[in-house]
Amino acid sequence: MIRFGPSGNSVGFKEAGYKHTLYAPEWMKTLGLSAYELSFGRGFYMKLATAKIMGKKAASNNVKVSVHAPFYINFANQDEKKIQNSIGYITKGLRYVEAVQGEHLVFHLASQGTLTREEALNLVNKNFDLCLEEVYKLGLGNIKLCPETMGKFSQIGNDKEIIDFCTRDKLLVPTFDFGHLNCLCQGGLKTKDDYKRIFDYSFEKLGEEKTKNCHIHFSKIEYTGKGEVRHLNYDSEEFGPDFTPLAEVLHDYNLTPTIICESKTMMAEDALTLKSIYENKAKN
Repeated sequence: MIRFGPSGNSVGFKEAGYKHTLYAPEWMKTLGLSAYELSFGRGFYMKLATAKIMGKKAASNNVKVSVHAPFYINFANQDEKKIQNSIGYITKGLRYVEAVQGEHLVFHLASQGTLTREEALNLVNKNFDLCLEEVYKLGLGNIKLCPETMGKFSQIGNDKEIIDFCTRDKLLVPTFDFGHLNCLCQGGLKTKDDYKRIFDYSFEKLGEEKTKNCHIHFSKIEYTGKGEVRHLNYDSEEFGPDFTPLAEVLHDYNLTPTIICESKTMMAEDALTLKSIYENKAKN
């Protein structure tokens, strides 16, 4: 099945009377959603013991919780201490995925900085091998590591880079952030063929299981010539992408991803809109 849910708590969460993220799975069930992303982009703010309680609540409400690791991970760094920090953020994030009884850890690979693209990618591959060694050593090799496509040209993570990177190990499964990719192609994600191109390459390089069960982020995002500026709500008309052609491709290709909505303030409400669009396409 395809699961839909938000990243974090939308404005409606508090309006519904909830005060702590711990109760997000309960709210998801009342809305008819079955996924939730716990974002630690600015750091791990929740105690692991609390995350374990949340995991039990998620299981009892049929909600799958994914975790987003801190934004400041950078495997293209040349500082060994900072690479160890990045590895630590990954392994700590995996502990949280275990705690919430989830399956996916989403993370950003790197920033290019002053390096050439080739230099940055070579560093990422080299340093991430160290990360994989640590992951397996700690017995955390049962959780999917999901590098995310990025929205700025200065970041490592276009669709081809992420798919190619995910060939490196069985644990690596792509997070396709189509809002980000739309920024990179300057509004070019418009038709079914635009989405099919990405999935076709993924099928070719990664095979059926990883592609069908990929992780997806979706939101409309404002962009400039440098890429992503800010996330918007789905009712925004100035910037895309539109979910409808993606919904058609998901149905045509029989894909079963988890789809996380990252709208600005209406994440849960917009996740319901995405779910409705998909279900209407599936009926037709």
